[in-house]
Amino acid sequence: MRLVVFGPDRRLGYLRQSQVVDVSLAFAKYLRERQNERYPYGVAEQQAPADLMRFIEAGPIALENAEKAIAYLFGEAQSKTGERGETLVHAAGEVTIHAPVPKGARVACAGANFADHALAMAIKMQGNKPGPALTLEAAREKQRQEGIRGFWKVGKDPVGPDGEVIYPSWSTRFDYEGEIAVILGKKGKDIKAADARQYIWGVTLLADWSIRRPLEPNKGSRFATSKNFDTGYSLGPCIVVGEVDPFDATVEVFVNNERRQNYSTKTMVYDFAEYIEFLSLDFTFYPGDIVSGGTAAGTAADSSEMLPGGEYPPDKFLKPGDMVEIRSPIIGSLRAKIVPKPTAR
Repeated sequence: MRLVVFGPDRRLGYLRQSQVVDVSLAFAKYLRERQNERYPYGVAEQQAPADLMRFIEAGPIALENAEKAIAYLFGEAQSKTGERGETLVHAAGEVTIHAPVPKGARVACAGANFADHALAMAIKMQGNKPGPALTLEAAREKQRQEGIRGFWKVGKDPVGPDGEVIYPSWSTRFDYEGEIAVILGKKGKDIKAADARQYIWGVTLLADWSIRRPLEPNKGSRFATSKNFDTGYSLGPCIVVGEVDPFDATVEVFVNNERRQNYSTKTMVYDFAEYIEFLSLDFTFYPGDIVSGGTAAGTAADSSEMLPGGEYPPDKFLKPGDMVEIRSPIIGSLRAKIVPKPTAR
């Protein structure tokens, strides 16, 4: 099931080919016409809520009800309108699709979690000359020895599909990282890796926009400002439930139609289960929280030869006007345009 957040009221929708179906209203129609429910709208808001977070919190019954509603609407129903004349099915191109972020969700991002990306960055650090120890397996083992790392994205409003990413005013080298992210479906603390799959509710795409230069000041105490700024991440276009294995999902990233990244999450150094176990120690996850798996080789930073003095040439880094697209089968395409920071008025 592919779920989106759409329209001015940011309602939950079911993405059916090139159509968006209002899930809660479709279930209300099912309740009234098939179950003869006296109060279909109220029951639908409880059992198949229009709000994404409430839908996740409702548990498996909400997904079951959504499936019943869709099957009825496109199988037995005599019309595609609600009891009050509401439009239940919209053309996807005629409604705004928003970032599918549950209200109040926390977003944790894996760092240095693909050996090829880590290896390429390490080669840059030693003057672009691979040493005998710098093999892919050695890089992977080194990352395993150093342990899990990452950061939190704290922005409340991620960029949605076909949105605009503001080029940060203090950045001189701005980079892209295409990632797979999982949305958790239930509350949990001290979760064991062996049990982590049962906490994963859905899968989506995340773009981690990153400032590579200048480096953050004060190495001893950072606030991850290179990862956190307005429009600091994109999310979407949908959340896929039950159809994508996040432990073996493929990702491609294109910049101005040039493919830059192509990888599978099966090559993660630490998989999603290990991250969930690590992060949940003495920390409670709630439904809707998001964990992103990191990115592989092909970013501007790891694919650019470092110049003398430790600077990157600008060629592969993003600039205003660039178009970035992240693709994954079933999940779809997450596109963004890089735009300059608006002039203050």
